[in-house]
Amino acid sequence: MGRVMTYLVNIRIADIIDILIVAFVIYKFMELIKETRAEQLMKGILALFVFTQVTKMLNLYTMQWILDNTLFYGVFSLMIVFQPELRRGLEYIGRSNFLSKPMREIRSEKINKLTAEIVAAVQSLSRQKIGALIVIEQETGLNEIIETGTMLDADISSELLINIFIPNTPLHDGAVVIRGEKIRAAACFLPLTDNKNLSKELGTRHRAGLGVSERSDAKVIIVSEETGAVSIASNGEISRYIDDKTLETILNKIFNKEESGLFGLWGGAKDEHTEEKS
Repeated sequence: MGRVMTYLVNIRIADIIDILIVAFVIYKFMELIKETRAEQLMKGILALFVFTQVTKMLNLYTMQWILDNTLFYGVFSLMIVFQPELRRGLEYIGRSNFLSKPMREIRSEKINKLTAEIVAAVQSLSRQKIGALIVIEQETGLNEIIETGTMLDADISSELLINIFIPNTPLHDGAVVIRGEKIRAAACFLPLTDNKNLSKELGTRHRAGLGVSERSDAKVIIVSEETGAVSIASNGEISRYIDDKTLETILNKIFNKEESGLFGLWGGAKDEHTEEKS
């Protein structure tokens, strides 16, 4: 304990900067190889490295010699096998300006892209009068709902969202669940609302959206199949006739996880009793 305290007392600003730079480089590297074959290979190399240390501790000299040589020559082999990936990675670093931008700005650009993709999908679905249910998970986990659907774990894109809800396709019947920056699952079943005072005109799609918003803090985008009108359900309430600008503002708030109330920004009038049938 005394050594740790001594180290913490003697730590320099340069040491902190050094640690932060290394952490940032590792983070960007992992982001670059994420969901590629290089990611799986890195896991294998890490496992070999750990196993090598174990053999040293146990004095397993033969295994240690084999693993040491495997790691040594493996590095050169990787440079040959993964030449295309390395070239693409260096090109990405060369043309990317992420080093010149603050992290807040990078995060803001990512959020704007996610928002634009969802808004574009909702616009298209609304224009074509294609019914849709898009559930955006918040603090309350929705694993029970996700497990009822088909797992996707796909990047959010307007093209994918539109294709999911096209009638008579395998995934169109049900809801899409978005977790973080991914479409986690599609064709998910949602619980219907328990509110007995709702109008008989309220369709099943809207009742399902309200139902999940009553049981969690999820935000649900609903596109009516009858009219193409866009609604959002939150905290057991529904806001109708959401325009594109308002939807964009709401989504930015959601992805930024700001604590300010959403319904205060919504232009549509709240009305649980006069919603159109979906």
